[in-house]
Amino acid sequence: MPLVAYGVHPTILGPHSERGQVQGVEFVPLPKSRSRALRILSASRIVLSALQQKADLYHVHSPELIPAALLLKFVFGKQVVYDTREDFPSMMLTKAYLPVRLRALASRVVAIAERLAARSLDGFITADSGTLRPHAKAGKSRKLVLYNFPNLQYFPEPTPANQAFDLVYRGGLSERAGTFVLLNSLRLLKDRGIPVRLLMFGYTDNQQTERTIRDALRTLGIEELVTLRGVIRHEDMAATLSQARIAVCPLQKIPKFLNNIPVKVFESWACGLPVIASDLPPIRPFFGKQPYGVLVQPGDSEELANAIAQMLSSPRLLEEYGRQARHAVLERYNIAFEIPKLLSLYKEVLSC
Repeated sequence: MPLVAYGVHPTILGPHSERGQVQGVEFVPLPKSRSRALRILSASRIVLSALQQKADLYHVHSPELIPAALLLKFVFGKQVVYDTREDFPSMMLTKAYLPVRLRALASRVVAIAERLAARSLDGFITADSGTLRPHAKAGKSRKLVLYNFPNLQYFPEPTPANQAFDLVYRGGLSERAGTFVLLNSLRLLKDRGIPVRLLMFGYTDNQQTERTIRDALRTLGIEELVTLRGVIRHEDMAATLSQARIAVCPLQKIPKFLNNIPVKVFESWACGLPVIASDLPPIRPFFGKQPYGVLVQPGDSEELANAIAQMLSSPRLLEEYGRQARHAVLERYNIAFEIPKLLSLYKEVLSC
């Protein structure tokens, strides 16, 4: 959407329900495939739909579409950029829909496909330097780290809100995301006589994971303290986050989170919320010496509980952290500062 202000006419082609123009962006829906394998095999159908758009440049966003990207580049002579967004090879190691014995193989296949994209296509974009590192010197494609910072259109200046919750967590709800570490910390706080109200919203891998989380709430005796919600619209993100005083990001120390920057941290800062996050390499430099929140050791429920208790005990500290966090997003950590980098890459690709 921010590209529109620069005279770019973007079209989003994919298995979505939108049709027509929304705030300057054209949406073209494609039929949804019944399986991931069919999505990969249907590259020719996607390519034909893409060619009908007669675009100057094709920006591809999924490893499943690398075959389509290669067809566009080498059969039809189009300028193509591949955008990883995530550490997809590491993601394969935790995918619940894959049998455990196949996850390492799937990870290697995706890594090879992305290596081919980095060598063969015109541009290669990642959302963090850790994901770019294995491909930085591959081929002659132009490389770019494009941080997925918040769009301030969806995160306006925070207004006083009814903060019904002490904590909020948004994102995937799973063991790898630190969900059970967080729930254990709430039990520790309850035992100390500090009942902390938590709002958790986002997706679970499957129904079994959701049942496991609800069972944990009952076993820990914190059902009355935790509100579980599903996935919400991006348009509702700021209002939902603002229902709490502190955001938490207790990610575990696994390969994916050793590379990927958690976007949820910047979205929380955009809402004027201080963040308690796991001390992992990708997010550590963004905290630096500034008072935006607290970093704790991943997997340590007691340290997380201590950080929560300390921050809740000092309203003045919360206010200062939140003010500094919002200021940091306004001054640097928003998408407006990233768009010129993307436009520069586009111009380099199109000039060849």
